[in-house]
Amino acid sequence: MSALNLPRSADAALAATALPDYVLDYAPLVWLHSEDRYRPSGIVEHLNHVVPEVDYNPIEGVQTPLTLDNLSQLNSMGNESVYLTSEEGIDADPQPDWIFGTDIDDNGQANDVSSIIVVNDHGDGDVDAFYFYFYSYNLGNTVVGMEFGNHVGDWEHNMIRFKDGTPQAIWYSQHASGQAFTYDATEKQGKRPVAYSGNGTHAVYSSTGGHDHTIPGVDLPVGFLVDQTDQGVLWDPASGAYAYNYAADTQTFEAYDSSYPVKWLDFNGKWGDDALQGGPELFGQAKYTGGPNGPKFKNLQRDKVCPSSPCIVLPFKTWDAESTRSASASASASATPSA
Repeated sequence: MSALNLPRSADAALAATALPDYVLDYAPLVWLHSEDRYRPSGIVEHLNHVVPEVDYNPIEGVQTPLTLDNLSQLNSMGNESVYLTSEEGIDADPQPDWIFGTDIDDNGQANDVSSIIVVNDHGDGDVDAFYFYFYSYNLGNTVVGMEFGNHVGDWEHNMIRFKDGTPQAIWYSQHASGQAFTYDATEKQGKRPVAYSGNGTHAVYSSTGGHDHTIPGVDLPVGFLVDQTDQGVLWDPASGAYAYNYAADTQTFEAYDSSYPVKWLDFNGKWGDDALQGGPELFGQAKYTGGPNGPKFKNLQRDKVCPSSPCIVLPFKTWDAESTRSASASASASATPSA
């Protein structure tokens, strides 16, 4: 699929609602890594393959099947201690087909709803638009021949801070932290910023190449824990996404279209298995870790574009694969003695 000819293809149902046009006009496009087996996943499909557990025991009395309309029932059955545990187990070998997600068509749209948009209007001209991306599996980085940090369920996001409808800055979530850039600093297709998804981990970056995240929020091209990004498959998450307004004063969500399920956003539990008991470890870090909380836990009410302070908004994009190669070549040339 051409990186230059992809139009804004947001779902018509979205465009017909009160969702601000600029939220779709500037919605990020995401390059999935060419070798990433774990694609965006249908949120509903994920629920078809999990059993809610607390302390590794299935919860009794759960209304089944689990749906986006009844998921929040689990809050009264364990609250944040609930884990949506995969039927096959976090260490299943071979892994089941559903864990690999859904296909992306030639228009960049996922075949299942794999993303949501959440809008928080601060009321002073500042509007935050969160673009959440869901994957059924996170493949951790490989260190000394072993993966670690693998988990079922994975929520990543970009957030754009708008002022009077004009984009000011964008946040890229990356593991325990992330990075913020001015809108002008980011790569774009038309006026839509481009994001790059880490191979397996799905951490979101502003450029291609290697990204060391050993130090949270510090993106270096080489290091101990390195994500890789490239221009593999171009995904348009806004196309077909569910979209919601978030009222910070009441911490409640309202769907922009009556067909979008909304109760599931109140779910307080985890979107994957608990950490594997007695599983492999490396340097004290587990290979199989617990799944994450959902979008409501991503600090939807922020003073700045970052979820915490200090908030450094970079006015330039960090290096990409090409600039890193160029810098390395220049350094090698400088180190070569002249004849």
